[in-house]
Amino acid sequence: MPSMPFLTRPVLAAGTFSGAPQPTLPTGDGLVLRPWRTEDAPAVHVAFQDPVMHQWHARAADSEEEVRGWITEWQGAWERERGVQWAVADAADDRLLGRVALREWVLGDGVAEVAYWTTADARGRGVAARATRTLAHWALDEIGFQRLELLHAVANDASCRVAQKTGFALEGTKRKAVLHPDGWHDMHLHARVRGD
Repeated sequence: MPSMPFLTRPVLAAGTFSGAPQPTLPTGDGLVLRPWRTEDAPAVHVAFQDPVMHQWHARAADSEEEVRGWITEWQGAWERERGVQWAVADAADDRLLGRVALREWVLGDGVAEVAYWTTADARGRGVAARATRTLAHWALDEIGFQRLELLHAVANDASCRVAQKTGFALEGTKRKAVLHPDGWHDMHLHARVRGD
């Protein structure tokens, strides 16, 4: 069956990412966004034992072996052009402080979703906001994504503050959009577009 031609060009062409290694992104204020390493598995496993992680995430980490599988998936996402995941680390000692990601890529439209979490001891230090700001600059200004979306449970005030601090405008509420262990959650939809 013949395909229908598009009247517009893709915002980001296939091959934009897979031809180069995943970059390391310094925030300029003490953090670095770096590719994940297998040796990060113990720290990620510990982070996912935190009850706050259980409240806002649908996945649990039962073992370091399971987490090593996640890291393998995260490492391969870049090459497959499905998304990108970074470890957020202290620039001085490489201690893991969290994760920031661009997922759900639609390269033709130049759209992706931002996601993040922080370790318990990193909370309250602006780690998620600093990492998200750096990620947004890279994605919108350097790479050329057109739109970044950020979703969080309406009840997650801390995540809403991160979105607001990093220039993601609140666009609305997606009702009963994500299933958490305690039931369906309404989700705030925030977004930044190129030029914001």
